[in-house]
Parts: sequence; structure tokens; C-alpha cells
Amino acid sequence: MKSSKNDFVRGSVLPGFMAKQIVPARYRLDGKLYEGIPAEFRPEALTKRIDANTYFSVITGKTPEGLEMRAECTEYTDYPVTEWVFYMTNTDTVNSAVISDFEITAGFCAPDGAKLYHGNGDTCEPGGYSWYTDEIGKEETVIYPDENDGNPCKGAFPYMRFCLGDWNVNAAIGWSGTWQLKTKLIDGTLSIAVSQKRFNTYLEPGETVRTPSLILEAVDGGEDRARNLWRSWYIDHVLPRENGRPLEPKLVLHTWMIEGLPEFCGTSEENQIKAINTYMSGGLKPDIWWIDAGWYPCNNNWPTGTGNWRPNPERYPDGLHKIGELCDENGIDLLVWFEPERIWRGTEVWNEHPDFLIFGDPEDNNALFNMGDPKAREWLTDRIDSIIKEAHIRIYRQDFNFAPAALWAKGEAVNRQGIHENLHIQGYYAYWDELIRRNPGLWMDSCASGGRRNDIETMKRAVPLHYTDVGYGHHLIKQKQHRQMFEWIPYFRAHTFNWDNPDGTYGGNRPVDAFAYQNAFAPALTSMIEWNDPDEMYALGRFYHPIWRRAAEIMMRADYYPLTETRMEASDWYAMQFYDPARKDGFVQIIRNIRVEDGRVTICGYVPEENIDRIYRFEDPVSGRVWTMSGRNFCSGGFEDKLDPRSGVVWFYTVL
Repeated sequence: MKSSKNDFVRGSVLPGFMAKQIVPARYRLDGKLYEGIPAEFRPEALTKRIDANTYFSVITGKTPEGLEMRAECTEYTDYPVTEWVFYMTNTDTVNSAVISDFEITAGFCAPDGAKLYHGNGDTCEPGGYSWYTDEIGKEETVIYPDENDGNPCKGAFPYMRFCLGDWNVNAAIGWSGTWQLKTKLIDGTLSIAVSQKRFNTYLEPGETVRTPSLILEAVDGGEDRARNLWRSWYIDHVLPRENGRPLEPKLVLHTWMIEGLPEFCGTSEENQIKAINTYMSGGLKPDIWWIDAGWYPCNNNWPTGTGNWRPNPERYPDGLHKIGELCDENGIDLLVWFEPERIWRGTEVWNEHPDFLIFGDPEDNNALFNMGDPKAREWLTDRIDSIIKEAHIRIYRQDFNFAPAALWAKGEAVNRQGIHENLHIQGYYAYWDELIRRNPGLWMDSCASGGRRNDIETMKRAVPLHYTDVGYGHHLIKQKQHRQMFEWIPYFRAHTFNWDNPDGTYGGNRPVDAFAYQNAFAPALTSMIEWNDPDEMYALGRFYHPIWRRAAEIMMRADYYPLTETRMEASDWYAMQFYDPARKDGFVQIIRNIRVEDGRVTICGYVPEENIDRIYRFEDPVSGRVWTMSGRNFCSGGFEDKLDPRSGVVWFYTVL
């Protein structure tokens, strides 16, 4: 979707760079409230053009005591989007004033009855990925993720929409810890403030802290335009590139629990090479070869080895390089899993570098690697970089099965609340940025027990190939999760697991079938056809992979329209549509869930006004059926078909 003139008119109210003192930030220094960078701090500003569509402004100032301020504003010429973040650095030789209420702010006109559309993120439970709409009132409302956890997407999702009658503002908060959003609406003015939830600290000499970033996008029109203008901006400006090109659909293959051992503890040089060659000889060539937790020394218990960052010499006597070389020879990207921030008792890092760690209670088996310590971060970067280079790793996968909040707060001195979190998260960004700098073409997969750390700052550097740990084969849960992902983080991966039973309950583990593929349509796909499955299973993959890839390619360039609710009800239909107005093509997917009683379904598709009287040519790639109908019939319920129980269809279409 392209921006319109009216979108930019709406966007004129968003906080952009206007003058040196006018920075949308608020803070207290030793209790005194400041807004922006006042004249007494001698603000200076510089704006430069980053590319054809992006301007970057930096506004700096300094207090008489040497507390340096730096505000950064990014503005786009192709979308009505602004982004702000604010830094403070102590350049003095003594501790700074205490900084508190350290916020990015925004305010603009809004009607009575304005609403906030927001979600609960990935709670690591089936109830995650749920959404709510709340009216904004005069009383301040505060939203934040689980403050006892410390990850940004558990309990609250850092993407949201302000619904303002006939226009909307999409928002994203960039902070990979515990952020908070404060909103209120008084006398026609909607006020927003974003900050780190726990923050009241002085800075030691040389320390730098920052606020979360706040991204705002104005949209003239309703929900469909708001959803798709966000998707378009995200794909154009946020989604990481692969060797300078937009990410393409990726087929993932791996050896899940090979040799009967948990996760990837059973992987070895021999069986990985054998599996890759077997898949390819059977006509299933992966785009990504995936090696997850357990490739390092861990006594076949993958959590107990985090901190032993070297290949298991018993299974990889020559390291991982032969697998990486085989992947390179065949145009396959090798992905390898790491979890560098959670260190298990007795591992190399625990024993040899305790000064790099933040420890909890004496009986705890896990410690937190201190990403805020430059010396520790340098050691980690060198170690992981050496493995990436030796193994020819093309995709670095980082997990985080840990709740860091308690350890960040542990031992905080008076007036140092929040400093450990702030420094750790800045170090996490710096670590990823340095790995990317050292390894041109490397891209990242973000995971934190699934989707707990998919805020926009992380997503600038990564994609969530593993966006959840919940419901890989629970089709109803996946449908609800995909509804959120398509709207806000449009590149992600799904599995072809089947966990449903014939009676409609879940808890089994059925073989991969056509219904599993229908429920796994996403830009990236993991086929759970095993490397040693019989040829009839390989034939299923050979049939469905081209269909999935054709749909996935459209997903990454087209607008998204959900056609049904997603309530996790087995008696509900599930349907969605993608449409590319530039190429005038798309597809419709319809799924009959297992307890839908009436097999006949009527679909009212999305048809733009200019296509009402045009002819739509549909094609069913499974049956080979081709038919046409008018746009008017398509959008008015003239599209009726019958599906068998527990089945789905994908119909590609072109507007003639």
C-alpha cells in the first residue's frame, strides 16, 4: 500500500524535527523537570539525508555539569512516519545528577471516544496473541509487559494503534526490556509518553543511557488502511535485507530429535550431512538448514550446556565447517542456535569468567551474562564470531529462555534503579550490530522462549523465524497468532506439525498432511517431513512446497485482509486474502476447522472500488480448477463453495 496525500496531512501532527529546543522528551534532573533541550543547554542540530526516503536529525546539548544530551529523529518522505530516541551521557569526572521520568512524549488532537487497540504479546500460554480495544479517557492509563519477567513482549505487545475516528496512528515501542506506555485524553489532546518502567539513576563518568524509541505512523482511513500502510512501511524500512535484497520465502528443514535425543543434541557431522543429501536427492531442497539447541557439550540435556560455546567434540570432531561448506555448495543458508545471555552452572563461561556474570540466589543454576559490561561483550563477540566464520553460519539464531528482571534489580545501589537493564539492552544491540558488521550478509533470528523479545529495535536487526513456543501443531492457536503477525511483523515462520485428534481435541501428533500445510502458510515454512520418511511423504512436500512458495511470495509484496474472526474456536471458519494493487494479483485462503458443521461457506472478499466491474480469474492449484467472476460478485458474497471437514483451499487470482 502506498501513502496518500491525506496520510501526510494527518502525519503533520506527529512530532518531527522542527527546532533545536523542541524535542519530544521529558526528564527530571535531581527532581527538576525539563522538556526538550532548553536554550540553557545550548542545543545544536544537524540534519542529513540517509537515502532517497529518509532524513536523520541529531539534536545535542549539554548541561553546565557535563551531562550531554542527544536526541535522534528519523523521518520518512515515502510514509508519514517519525521516530525519536533520546540519550544522555555523563562527560564529567564525577557522578551526574539523578535522572528520572526519562520519557519520549507525543501529543496531538484526538476526538472524544478515541481508543487504543493493543495486545498481550506472547505470554507463553495459549491465551497469548490476544487483542483488546480500550477507550482513552482523562485518567492516565499505563500499559507495560510483565515487570517480573523483563522481556518486552510478555504480557503486553509493543505495537499498538490509536483509533481516532476517521484516522489512525500506528505505534511501536523500541525497547527490549520492560517499557511502559502512558496515555490520556484531555480537552481534545491525546498525550503519549514512553519510557523504561524502572528508571531513577545517576550516571557514573562515561556512562550513557537511552530511552525506548517511539515510532508513530499516521494513516487517513480505517483499519484496513492502517494495517496495510504499517505492513508496507515495515517491509520497506524495517525488515532486514539479505545481501542487500528483500528477504524471500524460505523453506526450512532439519533433523528434529534425531537419534531419539532431545532437541538437536543428537546431531553430528555425519548425520547432518547424510540428512541434507537425502532431502536433496528426494527433491526437497531447503533454503535454510536449521541446527538448534544441543550442538555444544551438554550431556544430551541442551539447557545445561549454555556457556559451552564450542561444537561438541564427540559429535563434531572437526567442528561445524563441513556442514557449512556443504550448505554453501548447494545454496543453502546454515542457521545455528545460540543462547549467550543465559549461562548454566559448571559451563566454560561460568567457571572461567564469573566476572562476566550477574548471579542470582546461590542455588540458582542459571546466571545472566552481563551484556552491559564492554569487556564481557567483547569476549563474547570474539567467541561467537569465530564460530560463525568457522562454520559458515549465514543465519545467527539467538534465544533467551530467561526472565532477567530480578537479576537486573539485584544489588542496585541507591539512585541506580534501572541502570543494569539500560546498559544490558544497549549492549545487546551493540553485540548484534558488531556481529552483523563483521559478517556481511549475516542475518538474525530473534527468539526468547518464542516471541517474548520481538520489539521494533530487535526487529530492525532480525526476523522472528520462531515467533512462539506455543501451538506449533495446534491449528486454532496458530490461526490467531498468524493474524497478529501478518499485521505487525509480516515476516515469520510456521511449522507443519499436526496435533489434532479425529474428535477435534488437541494433544496428539499426527503425520504431516495437506491440512498441516494449509495452516502453516507463512513467509517462511518448516516442513516436518522427516529426512528418513517414505517417498509418499516426500511427494506431499514436493506437491505443496511450490504452492506455499507462490503464496509466500505474494505475502511479502501484497496487502493483507483477514476475512474472518480468529477466536480459537474449532467451529469457526478461517479465511484471509492478500492483494497486490500494483500487479493486480493475490490469493484467498479458506480453512474449514474440524468442528465446522456446515461445509458450505460464502466468502465476501476485499475488492477495491476500481475493480468492482472487472473480472477476477481464480485458480485452484490443488484441483486445477479455473473460473472467473466479477469483482462485484466477489465482494458481495457471490463466492460460495463447499469444503470437506478438516480441509483448506488456496485460490490464486488475477484481476483481468
